[in-house]
Formats: sequence, C-alpha cells, structure tokens
Amino acid sequence: MLLKKYGLLIVVLTTFQNLTAQEKEVQNIDSVKTQKLNEVLISPLHINRDLQNSPASIGILSEKELLQNNTTDISNVINTIPGVFMQSSNITTTRISIRGIGARTPYGTNKIRAFYGSIPLTSGNSETVIDDIDLQNINQIAIIKGPLSSVYGAGLGGAILISPQTLKKGNYQAEVSSVFGSYGLLKNRVSFDLNEKSSSLNLSYHNLKTDGWRENSAYNREGITLGGELFRKKNSKLTYFSNYTYLKAYIPSSINKTTFENNPQAGAPTWVASQGFKEYKSTVGGLAYDFKINDHLNNSTSVFINYKDSNEPRPFDILRQYTFASGARTQFSGDFKIGKIENQFIAGLEYFSDNYSGNTFENLYQQNNGNGSLQGDQLTATNQKRDFYNVFSQIRTLLSDQFEIQAGLNYNKTKFELQNDFPASANNPKEKYSYDGIFSPQLSFLYKPNEVQTLYFSASRGFSLPATEETLTSTGNINQDIKPETGYNFELGGKLHFFNKKLYTQIAIYRMEIKDLLVAKRIGDDQYEGVNAGKTFHEGIEISLHHNWPINQTFNLNSYVGASIGNYEFKDFVDNGNDFSGNKLTGVPANTASAGLNLNTNSGFYFGADFQFTDKIPLNDSNADFSNSYSLLNLKTGYQFEILSGLKAHLDAGVNNVLNEKYASMILTNAVGVGNAQPRFYYPGLPINYYGIIALNYVF
Repeated sequence: MLLKKYGLLIVVLTTFQNLTAQEKEVQNIDSVKTQKLNEVLISPLHINRDLQNSPASIGILSEKELLQNNTTDISNVINTIPGVFMQSSNITTTRISIRGIGARTPYGTNKIRAFYGSIPLTSGNSETVIDDIDLQNINQIAIIKGPLSSVYGAGLGGAILISPQTLKKGNYQAEVSSVFGSYGLLKNRVSFDLNEKSSSLNLSYHNLKTDGWRENSAYNREGITLGGELFRKKNSKLTYFSNYTYLKAYIPSSINKTTFENNPQAGAPTWVASQGFKEYKSTVGGLAYDFKINDHLNNSTSVFINYKDSNEPRPFDILRQYTFASGARTQFSGDFKIGKIENQFIAGLEYFSDNYSGNTFENLYQQNNGNGSLQGDQLTATNQKRDFYNVFSQIRTLLSDQFEIQAGLNYNKTKFELQNDFPASANNPKEKYSYDGIFSPQLSFLYKPNEVQTLYFSASRGFSLPATEETLTSTGNINQDIKPETGYNFELGGKLHFFNKKLYTQIAIYRMEIKDLLVAKRIGDDQYEGVNAGKTFHEGIEISLHHNWPINQTFNLNSYVGASIGNYEFKDFVDNGNDFSGNKLTGVPANTASAGLNLNTNSGFYFGADFQFTDKIPLNDSNADFSNSYSLLNLKTGYQFEILSGLKAHLDAGVNNVLNEKYASMILTNAVGVGNAQPRFYYPGLPINYYGIIALNYVF
C-alpha cells in the first residue's frame, strides 16, 4: 500500500526539483548563491547546527510556537509535528511516541531520550519527563525522529533536544505574567535576566494550579529555574543550570467506555475514594565548560545530577520512590582536510549512573472514614542501580558543493544491580546483570542542488533498553532472558525552500523494523513483567509546509500544514498463545494532520488558529477495540503594545476545543476489566475551555 504513497512522494520530489530549475531560470544565479539563509539551528551538541545540513527529519518548535497556546500544556504544540504524538491527561500523566515507537508504554514515556541543554532528562529506567520544564523557560525544542543521531544515544524513537531560554536583547530584563482560565486555571510567573560582558543570568519562578474538570484532578506545580554563563571569554565559557520542581497532582485515572460517553468528568471510583495522587520534589542541575583548543578543535564537557523524591498513594498500595542520578559527558569537535576535501567530526563519551529505591505500603483508605489514603504495613522494598556509557562519533565529509556524506557510530554498554530488601529472605541476594554491548551505526548521503534545498538518504540502527519493571520477573528478580529492542531505520527525505524562501517544506519517507519487541505483560495492579515477544513494523510518509506571506505593509500571514500517513503493525507477535501478527500497533493513530495560521499586524494585534486531526487508535493488541477519531480547533487573539520606553504589555485571549469535541486525550493500552467490569481505556480530554494572559516585560 505504501509503495504507491512512496511513488507519489518521489513524483512530488521530482516536481519540486523541476520547479526549482524553473525558478533558477528567472532568477539571477549569483544572487541565489549569495543570499543568506534563514538559518534554523539545532543543539550545539550536533555535528552541524544548521537544520538544512542534518540528514534526518527534525521537527523544530520555536519560542513563539511553544507559546502559541496557553503556555501551560505542551501537548497541543508537540502534536503539530508530523510523526510525533503526545497524549496527556491532567498535565502530569503523559506519553510521547515517535513514529509509533513508545506507543505501548502503559504509563509515561520511554524509548526516547531527552536533553535540556547538555543535561539528560531521561532516567536510568528509561523514563523521560519533560513536563517539569516551564514552557516559558524554553528557547526551542528540536525533535529528531528515529535513531538517526549517534551523538544522542541512538534511541529507537529518537531524541528531544530542549534549548534553555536566553536573554535576547538589552543588559537587563524583568517580566511578570499571569494566565487564568476555565476550571480554576491559574499560572503566575516572574523572571529576571541579566547579560554582562563576561556572564549572564536567567532566574524565574512559576506556580501553576488548576482545579481540574474531572473528579480528583486538582493540580499544583511550582518551580524555580536558574541558568546562565560565567567566565565568558573569547574561547571559553562555563554554563550552569538548575531546575527545582514541586508537584502535587491528584489522579482521576482512566474510565470505561460507558462512563466516557455519559459522564466523562467522573474519575475511576477507587481512585476517587482513595484520593489518589502523585507528589514529588525534583531537581536537575549541571555545569558545562566549552573550550576552543585551537582553530580546528573544540571541547565541551559537562557534569550533571538529577534527583527525585516521590510519593504516590494508589488504591492498591502506596508507592514511595527515590532516584538519584549523576553523570558526565565530554565531546571533541572540529574539522580537518584530506587533500581538498573538508571534514567535520564529533567524538566523545557519556557516562550515566542511576540509583533507585522503591518501597510499597498497604493503602488502608477503605478504613479511613472517607478521608482518602492511609499508609499501612510495608509490602516491598527494592533497590536498583543502573550504569551505562555511550561512546559516540560522527563525521561529515564534504565531497563537493553538492554532495556530502555523514556517518556515525554509537556503542552502549549497560549493567545493573538489584537488591530486594523486604520481605527479608536469605534467598534475596544482590543480583547483577549486564546486556551485551550494542553497536549502532548510521550512514547518510546528502545532495544539495543549491543552497536552499537538500535531499538525503539515511540508514541507521537504534536500540531501546527495558524499563525497570520490564527487567523483573513476577517474583521481583532480574529476568536474565530479557534483551533490549533493536531495529534498523531507512529514510529518504528533502528540505526545500521555494518562492524566494517564503515556503519551506520538509518531506520524509521511512521504514523501520523492530525486533525483540518488549511487551509489558500485566500480572496485577500496576505490576508488569517484560518479555521479548516478536517484531513490529513501522513505515510512513511525513510532510510539513511553512509559509510566510507579507500581504502588505500592515499585515503578515504565517501558516503551516503538516501530515503523517503511517502503517504501524505487529509483524511477528505471539502473546500468551494469541497470534497478533498483522494487527495494527496498539496505542498510536496511523494518520494525523494539523494546520494553523497567524495573522500579524504592525499595530500589535494578531490572530491565530490551529486545527488538529487524530485518527482512531487501536486500544488493545487484538484490535478488538478502537478509540474514535477526533478533530480539535483552537483560537487565539492578542495585542502587544509599548506603555513606556522599554516597558511592553502583552494581552491574550483564547479558546481551546472550540467545537467542544468529546475525545480521549490519552488511552491506556491493553486495559483489562476485573470480573464483569468494562476495561478502563479512556482518559477524557478537556471540553471547550477559555483562557487569558496578561504579561509585562521591561528591558533596561
């Protein structure tokens, strides 16, 4: 089926190529060559920061795009990137999948690595949380789709690169803002920035609250972020960053189909009765030193820590967890010549150590006179330590003005220890285990017919490590039969500017097969056992178009369109004697689309609208149940004006889910009903809701 789609894409690429040739006939060729590109830069960890020279499909979200909604929920913005699908319930429960990778994770996000600057946000148990970072503290997000960069660990799903906010103009800047909206939404933020010759500082505090629209869904998060640069010189600088988060979010959990259709604001009865919630304190911090050794060699070295202390009362137990991670990363980058051929390179080492302690206790909420959770006797105590290192390298060889080759290699070695301290038993010694080393190569070819267009082909191998619960047997011991997932990805794409760079297009077709598929088999309430159960197949087409149209001296229109057409299925999958081979992959829509526009005026008024379509989603591996497809329409308008010299005001008002669509913003894959009860697949999304934003910014 997709061969026809691929054929269509090749025709489209050929047509674009012909269009380029026609444009060059009517333009002065020298002017095209000397025209400066509107450069989009990705993380400085990459071998070449120019998006146009990266042989991968990379979705970029600028600061303006990140703040195009209500500045509180990132899922609306992430889902404008074709091939990336973020599900969210009550802000704190989220799952991100890229091209279907990670779609079957029961809760949270794994198989995708994330970085804030040079600090990993992915824990040792493969879990990634990006929700703690306030959107207003982010300068840009770049999402690499697929295992196309050895520099970031060669994860099967890809990598999320978050760039910290930086001061753009002036020496000092202060800002205060408030967001208020439906269901008790309130976010207050204050920030201060300074930028001196040899140092800079960015300090911000935010508090986000909402009563929630479902039962037992109140949410409260506050955070402090500090970052900047010290000892800044011509050839060196020290970058520092820390982020502290306190969160308490009540959990309504998922509901069954009947409740979803008739009473979606209801929470799961046991979660409401126990007043279940998630509460934690989290800190990430790091230092990075960048040094230019000479004109052809640079070094960047960073160290970081990441800790989290959490408490989660659930109907079936109370879970207390403590995680402390630390690590270091160093990389050398530079360039050299072989004859007349220019080369750029990156080579380095990353080390990560994670210590986890988990304890469960009885939850006696049924004996607590309606006052919610009550801690009882201890049930389990587990300690796990996980260490890994990545050795990585990448080289870029410029064969000519039009042709180049990029190649990379990542080597990962992971080991871990497990100690069950409770219940105490002589049969619970410390267990040690390590996976075989994994080599992940990558090879890419780029063809650039001119400075504004790039065509590329890439082949790469990636892997995903099992999460903590997937490494254990039903008795709590290490499952020494479990193996990481691995897969090969092949991708053909183009990055093309047209009409004097007013239209920018990205196109990609990909094909990936995953073997040793990790399956989390449910063996009890929130208890899973991992097995390698088969293969999955991922292929698809992604296209995005961004258009900038200066209508006249007063109006400017920016618009975008994006679509992903996918085919995700089990290729060879037998689970508990059931053969699901050929079924659609659980937890991800095959097709998504988005579109949006922003009309800006030179007087400060603007209007924005965005639309998103999500196809139906298989809810279980048998494909017996599907969620309904849905469409969301959001509107926003605002006005920016100067009150005094240097003092600007910003007023916004918006409506989300204008059509009041009933939809599942997140689903629980493979939910199983207890007794005669229906399975609880659905996390209902917000109905129509409103918000307003007031902000003052002073630059001095």
